[in-house]
Amino acid sequence: MIQFKQLSFWEKVTLLENIDFLIVGNGIVGSACALELRRQHPEAKIVILERSYLPLGASTKNAGFACFGSVTELLDDLENSDETTVWNTVKLRYEGLQRLLQRYPESDLNYQNCGSYDLITNKSDLDVYHPKLDYLNRQIESITGLKNCYSYEEDVYSSFGFKGFHGGYFNRLEGAIDAGKLLLATQKDLAKNGIMTLFGIEVKTFQTNQNEVRIETNYGEVQTRKLCITVNGFAKKLLPHLEVEPARAQVLVTSEIPNLQAKGTFHLDKGYYYFRNVGNRILFGGGRNLDFKVENTFDLNQTALIQNRLEELLSENILPGKPFSIDYRWSGTMGVGPKKAPIIEKIDSHCAVGVRLGGMGVAIGSLVGEQLASLISKAE
Repeated sequence: MIQFKQLSFWEKVTLLENIDFLIVGNGIVGSACALELRRQHPEAKIVILERSYLPLGASTKNAGFACFGSVTELLDDLENSDETTVWNTVKLRYEGLQRLLQRYPESDLNYQNCGSYDLITNKSDLDVYHPKLDYLNRQIESITGLKNCYSYEEDVYSSFGFKGFHGGYFNRLEGAIDAGKLLLATQKDLAKNGIMTLFGIEVKTFQTNQNEVRIETNYGEVQTRKLCITVNGFAKKLLPHLEVEPARAQVLVTSEIPNLQAKGTFHLDKGYYYFRNVGNRILFGGGRNLDFKVENTFDLNQTALIQNRLEELLSENILPGKPFSIDYRWSGTMGVGPKKAPIIEKIDSHCAVGVRLGGMGVAIGSLVGEQLASLISKAE
């Protein structure tokens, strides 16, 4: 392994010396941060370090949901957090989605404005949720300016072929993207703006002095004037004091299913399960509520407990009577904590962090990155 000290004059001068802004993490937040820094500092030298050959956390391992909050998830959040925090976070998610769609044409992301369904498994829960629908619609209208975001639809069987669900709450403002196309669009944008990404470089530690930050990596030391940390679920490794923990999200994708009815995006069980179609396949993820302790991990393997439950729900409720096999399985690492609000704060005058996206990186990531860029710029 060639260390930084073994690089040529050209490599050191071009890639590693006189860095103005160094960003740890090449995911949605890190890329948005870099692009906003370029807008604010046209002549700055901006470098991104990514420890894997692809963004390792959740940016290319997510389900591609362009969502900001389902009925049952929001009502659960309101029971566990104060209203101001909940609605400020929803506002950040919604505005983050708008920023993402402003930055890239919908065709570049394969964006589908299909809405989403929050499916109900227990009929008696409708007596709790129905009376709160007007309140939720008023709150969402105050954020989006659009009326009647949520509505209840009873018949999801004839529309989608589901079994065992007692209707669902439709959110007309949500949709889906292709996470792979987002990666391609982002890398093109970074290159076009003269922002260099160095892959396979893991940051071990960093230390701030009066004028710079010294960063120790698996290839040796590098210095920068300003440092931004955007590694979300992995932030605890660099900043143990932060209130952010890794949360594994397990996902699978079925074989192609002829005459697939279940097309769109769907949530159930307060957002702990989520699925959508990708062409004629079903992408299905979630289930960490089956064992929060085990899923609080950096490990990217899968567990039989969750995989079996996902397949059981597919067989019994989502694709009843339809044969299928599983063609893909993977896991991603989200960043969660006692609050769903993201952490965007300065560590010191030369370093800032933007993490804890709460499983909503597609929605919230662009705005978190931009706010982080503005924060580190103010620290000058």
